[in-house]
Amino acid sequence: MATLTDQRPDPDLLLAKVNRQELKARRGKLRIYFGSSAGVGKTYAMLMAARKLVSEGRSVLVGVAETHGRAETAALLEDLEVLPLKSVVYRGKMLVEFDLDAALARRPQLILIDELAHSNVSGMRHPKRWQDVDELLAAGIDVFSTLNVQHLESLNDVVGGITNVRVWETIPDKVFDAADEVVLVDIPADELLARLKAGKVYVAQQAEHAAHHFFRKGNLMALRELALRRTADRVEGDVQAYRVDQSIESVWKTATALLTCVGPDAAAQRVVRAAARLAGQLNTEWHAVYVETPNLQRLSPVKREKILATLNLAQELGATTAVIAHADIAGSIIAYARKNNLSKLVIGRDPVRRLWPWQRSSGQKLALLAPDIDLIEIGRAEDRTRTSAESARLSALPEVESDERRVAKRLRYLWAALACAAVTLISTPLTTYFDRSNIVAIFILTVVLVGVRFGRGPAALAAVLSVCGFDFFFVPPRFSFAVSDVQYLLTFCIMLAVGLIAGQLTAGLRFQARVAAHREERAGSLYEIARDLSGAVEVEQVVRTSDESIQRTFRASAALLLPDADGRLVAAANTAATPDAGLAVELGTAQWAFDRGQPAGFGTDTLPGSDVLYIPLRAPTKARGVLAVKAHNRRLLRIPEQRQLLDTFAALIAIALERVHYVGVAQDALLQMESERLRNSLLAALSHDLRTPLTVLMGLAESLARTAPGLSNAQMETAQAIQDEARRMSTLVSNLLDMARIESGEVTLNLQWQPLEEVVGAALEDARGMLQRHTVVVQLPRDLPLLRFDAVLIERVLVNLLENVSKYTPPGSTVILSAQVIADHVSVSVADNGPGLPAGREEAVFQKFTRGERESATPGVGLGLAICRAIIESHQGKITAAQRAGGGAIFTFTLPLGLAPRIADG
Repeated sequence: MATLTDQRPDPDLLLAKVNRQELKARRGKLRIYFGSSAGVGKTYAMLMAARKLVSEGRSVLVGVAETHGRAETAALLEDLEVLPLKSVVYRGKMLVEFDLDAALARRPQLILIDELAHSNVSGMRHPKRWQDVDELLAAGIDVFSTLNVQHLESLNDVVGGITNVRVWETIPDKVFDAADEVVLVDIPADELLARLKAGKVYVAQQAEHAAHHFFRKGNLMALRELALRRTADRVEGDVQAYRVDQSIESVWKTATALLTCVGPDAAAQRVVRAAARLAGQLNTEWHAVYVETPNLQRLSPVKREKILATLNLAQELGATTAVIAHADIAGSIIAYARKNNLSKLVIGRDPVRRLWPWQRSSGQKLALLAPDIDLIEIGRAEDRTRTSAESARLSALPEVESDERRVAKRLRYLWAALACAAVTLISTPLTTYFDRSNIVAIFILTVVLVGVRFGRGPAALAAVLSVCGFDFFFVPPRFSFAVSDVQYLLTFCIMLAVGLIAGQLTAGLRFQARVAAHREERAGSLYEIARDLSGAVEVEQVVRTSDESIQRTFRASAALLLPDADGRLVAAANTAATPDAGLAVELGTAQWAFDRGQPAGFGTDTLPGSDVLYIPLRAPTKARGVLAVKAHNRRLLRIPEQRQLLDTFAALIAIALERVHYVGVAQDALLQMESERLRNSLLAALSHDLRTPLTVLMGLAESLARTAPGLSNAQMETAQAIQDEARRMSTLVSNLLDMARIESGEVTLNLQWQPLEEVVGAALEDARGMLQRHTVVVQLPRDLPLLRFDAVLIERVLVNLLENVSKYTPPGSTVILSAQVIADHVSVSVADNGPGLPAGREEAVFQKFTRGERESATPGVGLGLAICRAIIESHQGKITAAQRAGGGAIFTFTLPLGLAPRIADG
């Protein structure tokens, strides 16, 4: 038994599997036709597969198909429906692009979109075609597309090194890995070259140029190997996913996660791409970390921008990124690796030649600190593929520091020099009272104080000036740098070393104090916004708190956009009342982010040219709005720590909005409950007070009809009318009293096993007077089983239904009362051939004080059907109303069958 129990699947894994399958079932399926280069036949294979699906009856639409002048490929488009392309004016030229909105409106079962890595014209909704495909998949549309191996981001630099051609249209590897199917289209290099010469790849002029550059045999063989290897990696991932889905025990263990280190040099992107490829081969997650030291904080804006770009690249390639502020690079990297259980480090080879034997490279330091962690070094080949456009973009960034910062740096060194001059002047009269060793201590104290106040560089200057000043003014022969006693040389060396070490240590302490202050500031900001939002009870308070907190923390303009009743975003009341002139909100982009639950705008893949970042406010139940942020310093929002802090702010705001919403819902529900309780109390009191006079009135009317001598015909009709109206009023009062008792929970069901026929007979007898002018047909099968119900209440349900028929159908109508066994319940129906129910009010007639006709002379207060529903639901059944086929209405209620007791044989 133990073995069988151990082999049972984990319930949590099964639940996660079901959730994944449900999510996957709602999305469309993506099939990628993958090849080593242009001309292998990807588009041809895609169109052939589409034609086969069309012959099988599927709806197929061609969104984009690039034939490149190939007659065979163009012929395959003849019998397929082609979506017209969208014309776009770009830099004075008319270009055509894929029409995403038209495809979504057409909504075919399958759409063909060639060249997945294509870059859209500026101004389109998405900068990349693969993002258009993702939106189609989210809409439930299947997509066939094509892709060459050189367009994968992780292989971009490898292909550039092989072909000496840098491809700039790339897609993240996660898009390729997330595809439902990958079909490899492959032909040998010689056959591809033959196709090129035959004009089946490019037109004549392009073919000749390609044959001498990209389409060389060596290039094609290398690209073919890359495509085969990447496809093999993909197949291996599919096999592992299948084993997980089928709860099959794996025969190998998954490799431990990787950690790569991002630096400020030009080879950092090469290291990141190598780590991404290695993580993909090992089918494991990976992290990218950047350690910011005091020296790195003083880098120019251009180099800091490069570091942020490298971190963003790592994030696009699927890495978990982090920025660590610490003076010890190696120690902080090892600490991060141990904290996250990362057993493999990927770093770039250190190109710096060490001047001294005891100096160690970065790899040696890491290996000494953690001998149990594997270390992988990546060669740092020079990146010669940078284009002039990229160089121009980087050179456009501000390379020089601001004048204020430059002046502040110079003043620190000036203050250090003045401090040394001051301590020299102060120490001069002290030479007659103190020994020179004490004077040395004063100079060392000055160096320490300068390091604490101004940092490492001024401390080093102070150490050198202190040694020179002590030698010149206090060591004989004075006023000369000559030394009469050799022992003073040792004093100078110790003094300089102590000064430099003290300056280094104090500068490190200043850096750590600054880092701690930043962390404390972030924690304080989170505490403040969480505290303020926790006390907000209105939407206006949440809006005001969020705007003030974001402006204070991020030095940014913020606006909160909330959905209206139709789900369209509008500016919140506080934001609209005090508009920020520097924040121009694009409602279309914000609505896109709200509908899809994904960030848009600055720093994202959707409309990245926008100056505003739109973050959806995702709460536990649904999205509650969009937060629009425009930072005065754009680089601030690209720092991972700052972006994570902003996302945390958005999550807190979303939770606060949801809490305020449910507070309002609870208040409305409480008010409705109190109103209902008051109304029920009034109805119950009124019913009790009316029951006695109505009973007396009925008795007096009956006595009046039997008085002697007998009444005349006119008097008898009056007495009978008084009796009938009093009886009808008594029924209405009984309905009011019954509804009050049912809703207050005072009714206790007397459940007994009994035949339904007896209750039907009693109800027909009770309603005989009401149905005198109607034809009643009873259709009850003889083999109806015993049911467990309260006979008095079920009889009341049947009487109310029959009374309803008598009121709303003309004389002579036919009433059919039937019952049948369906599955695990018995269905009882009361049907008529009258005028039927008002259109669209089949469900409303069961509400309290609701009648079939809004204005009618038919007596009643609209409680009969509400009482029926309450009684049936208390029996764990359901009651519905519908239009009857052929005219009229039909009311149906169900009662559960249950397991009836057996009757012992006599």
